[in-house]
Amino acid sequence: MSFSTLYFDLDDTLYSHENGLWAAIRNRMGLYMAEKLGLPQDQIPEIRRVYYQTYGTTLRGLQKHHQVDADDYLQYVHDLPLESYIQPNPALRQMLLGLPQRRFIFTNADDAHAWRVMEVLGVSDCFEDVIDVRKIEFACKPESIAYQRLLALTNNPDPHCCVMLDDSPSNLAAARQIGFTTVLVGADGPADGQDGVSIPDILRLPHALPELWQVDPAQPCQGNSDRDLSHDQ
Repeated sequence: MSFSTLYFDLDDTLYSHENGLWAAIRNRMGLYMAEKLGLPQDQIPEIRRVYYQTYGTTLRGLQKHHQVDADDYLQYVHDLPLESYIQPNPALRQMLLGLPQRRFIFTNADDAHAWRVMEVLGVSDCFEDVIDVRKIEFACKPESIAYQRLLALTNNPDPHCCVMLDDSPSNLAAARQIGFTTVLVGADGPADGQDGVSIPDILRLPHALPELWQVDPAQPCQGNSDRDLSHDQ
C-alpha cells in the first residue's frame, strides 16, 4: 500500500492540546463577541456552541448572523504571543521531512495564523502549502464541500490515496466518507465511533502508520480500500 498526499490539521494537531494555545484562542473568540459585538457574556458559550454545531465554526455563524468581517475576526482571535505556548520541535521537523508524500496543512483557521505557528515550531518548510478557510471560500471542515475544494486545490488526488490527520473526530468522519484514511491525533485510545487510527500525539505517527515511510516511488498509489484499520494504543 502507498499514499500520495497527507493533510495535517494545525491547532491541537501539530502541537499538543495541553499547551493552552487553543484555549487562549477560544478565549479571544469570546472577547471578540463581547467587546466587538456587545453580546452578553453569559450567553456567549451557548451561542458559540450553537454556531459550531450548526455551521462548523463560530466565524461562519458570526458572518451569517452578525455580518462579521472575517479578516477583522481572524486577526483579533489569533493576536497572541505564540512563543508563550509553543516552541521549536526538531523531532516533528525530522519526522515530517522523512515523509515522501506531498504534505499540506488543512485548517479552518487562516493561513497567516498557520504560517506563524509553523514558523515557531520550525516546520514552515515541511509543507507544500496551507489550505485555509479563505482558499476553500469559507467552507469549513466537516462540510463535504470543504474536502472537495481541498482536493481540487491540491490537484485532485484520489482520496483513497490520501491521509487526513486531525484532532476532531467529526472532521475525520467526514473525510472517511469520501475515502480518506484518517488519523485522530491527541487521543490516548479510540474515540467513540472512531474507525481510523488514533495516536496520543503527532510524533507517534511512525508507530501507527509505518507504511508511510515505506513507499516505493515506482509503485502507484494503491488506496486503502482493503486496509484493516486498527487503533494505535
